[in-house]
Amino acid sequence: MDTAPRSFGNPISRLFYPIASAGVTAVVFLGFARTYYLKEFYGTPPLSALVHLHGFVMTLWLVLFGLQVWLVNSRRVQLHRRMGVLGTFWAAVMLVVGTITAIEAAKLGRSPPGTSPLPFLVIPLGDMLVFGVLVAFGIALRKHGSSHKRLMLLSTLSILAAAIARIPLDFIRHGGPPVFFGLTDLFIVVCLIYDTARFRRLHPAFALGAVFVIGSHPLRLMLAATPFWAGFSAWLVR
Repeated sequence: MDTAPRSFGNPISRLFYPIASAGVTAVVFLGFARTYYLKEFYGTPPLSALVHLHGFVMTLWLVLFGLQVWLVNSRRVQLHRRMGVLGTFWAAVMLVVGTITAIEAAKLGRSPPGTSPLPFLVIPLGDMLVFGVLVAFGIALRKHGSSHKRLMLLSTLSILAAAIARIPLDFIRHGGPPVFFGLTDLFIVVCLIYDTARFRRLHPAFALGAVFVIGSHPLRLMLAATPFWAGFSAWLVR
């Protein structure tokens, strides 16, 4: 996670990106509190070593993202750039661990109530694909700060659906993918509207990135119902 010196440095961004980072962290904590962060208090079932690793890797990504925002706001840009090397490596670790965890869950027959493991597998694997593409472009555009910061924010927002789906509210639990995808998209649209209103233009990185994330949601649901996905997902878990 690298960027040009003024990427997060203007007065408005000093508030916007920390608030966005804190909001994402709060949603993730709320969603996974019962099953991961506070599981000892709720008495939920024990987790495998792979799931613990997955939780650790994802949590550290949020920590790194928040730290990177803070470093640029504090004008410690050189350290931010050096930390970007770790961020790049950690994004790759996330992709590997997240993909393996998703496939292993499907192999064990685990999926949310009302869904089947193999069709549902398209959702977490899609998250990893979308996240990876956005991070890759964010890294490629690291010298173009205005694009970089928006793509890195979108990459982090793109993986919110898993946490939202686990928030203990009935309308989320019973709403399924349309609800937790819709709430994820709402976070993105709010950021898009604020950014556009503040700068009086829709930034291309935000526009294209948002279309990519939001457009992937119905495409995944359609793909899950195809014979191709049935065969491909069955092959993955074998």
